[in-house]
Amino acid sequence: MPLIGKAGSSSAVRQDLLAPNCRRRGEESLISVLLEGDSEKLVRLSADVGRANTLLSMKLRDDMGAVGLRNGDLHESPWQVERRRLKSDPSPYPSPLLGERGKRRRSQSSSCAAGVLVGCLVLLLTGCASTPKETWTRTGDPLVDGQNAIAHGPEKDRVLWQYRTGLAELRHGNYAEAQRLLGDALLRVGGIIGPDATAKKARSLFHEESKKTFIGEPYERVMAYFYAGILYWMNGEPDNGRACFRNGQIQDSDTENREYANDWVLMDYLDGFISARYFGDDSADALQRAQKSFKIGQLPPFNKKANTMVFLEFGQGPSKYATGEYGEELRIRPGQSVVHGAWVKVENQAVRIGPYDDVNFQATTRGGRVMDHILANKAVFKSATDTFGTAAIIGGAVAASQRGGEEIGVGLLAAGIVSKIFAAATTPEADIRTWDNLPGYISFVALELPLGPHKATVEFTNAAGAVLPSLTKTISFSVVKENSAVLFASDHNS
Repeated sequence: MPLIGKAGSSSAVRQDLLAPNCRRRGEESLISVLLEGDSEKLVRLSADVGRANTLLSMKLRDDMGAVGLRNGDLHESPWQVERRRLKSDPSPYPSPLLGERGKRRRSQSSSCAAGVLVGCLVLLLTGCASTPKETWTRTGDPLVDGQNAIAHGPEKDRVLWQYRTGLAELRHGNYAEAQRLLGDALLRVGGIIGPDATAKKARSLFHEESKKTFIGEPYERVMAYFYAGILYWMNGEPDNGRACFRNGQIQDSDTENREYANDWVLMDYLDGFISARYFGDDSADALQRAQKSFKIGQLPPFNKKANTMVFLEFGQGPSKYATGEYGEELRIRPGQSVVHGAWVKVENQAVRIGPYDDVNFQATTRGGRVMDHILANKAVFKSATDTFGTAAIIGGAVAASQRGGEEIGVGLLAAGIVSKIFAAATTPEADIRTWDNLPGYISFVALELPLGPHKATVEFTNAAGAVLPSLTKTISFSVVKENSAVLFASDHNS
């Protein structure tokens, strides 16, 4: 049975406010009207509450039906005047303050109003809880800080720190630890995508998106699978590496603009390369998909005799920020890069490599998210309830100061305060937690080298093609018959 009566009638509301279970139903009624955004219903309900509170106040001032003396005459108390008026009033509003039954109703009505306010205050305190301080101390060392954050930081940020720290470990050559961290992160992501409780809460009006368990935007999840694939390949498991590259491409499948769906070049290229190189599969379709996404030239054909795979990353990746009146609009800021390419030199071979994938492009071409629409609706709700609250408080104050307008005035004031509380508790802010040490570009080259020890030199170059000596990397490795050599070089130090 709905708590709000038919339009134009307040009897249903009034009866509900006086019922034995009015505390629960009154809260639900007021909250439901606020969520509906029906200002007319809200005013009617608030006026009823205000009228009941006015009668209670009058009774408290003259609990014994006392008389007042003025100029020697006997006068009825305000309470008695109101009681007589209610007897002749055809309004279906019952007097809650007559006899023992009325005393019970008075208690119920008072409890109902108090319950609504207490509920709103609890909601406000819950929605506006301050962000807890870090329980660990930053040292400036990305490896130490990352491990401390994973061990002692909030659980909702665990995957974020595993992403960051796993990549830092990879850049420092700690491949086993990098694989452990990224593997655990992706295991969690696989379990979280879908009906996650924290994500469901984040979609509600009164919970911040940043309170949900972090799994990253699609471009961040693609990069996690990309690095995991490299590490599996390093470990002599190209089949698991291929599975990671395929999963990476799947993460990019739900873009708002279908033109940019599944358009990571390396995910398809490496899928096809491993299939052709290790399993003899026909991978022409994978090469064709990769070529379609590669807009700046011709991709090299798969070299089935290649035994040395070199992965490169360079430049600064994207960051996130929020815009909009309430910070509800997620925006991506592309990173900058001095490096635009590299030379890979091994023995008598020198190969010029440009970027295969632009991470900043991938981050900025996905279009809107489902959460963007949710946050936009939150912002509209926050603005509407805040505006209504202001208007109701001002209108209530004016009405309460007028003769005969006390009831409506008190009701509007109550409605305004409640609306302001709901507005304050609404959290439309976008989640701007970012995997902040990603590169701007990723690339790959496959080489065929003789068996034995080798030394590779990677020279990063700027936009003009000039070598940047301070970024040059040297990698010593060996090529054996059983496994391919898989190398990784970065212009980042962490």
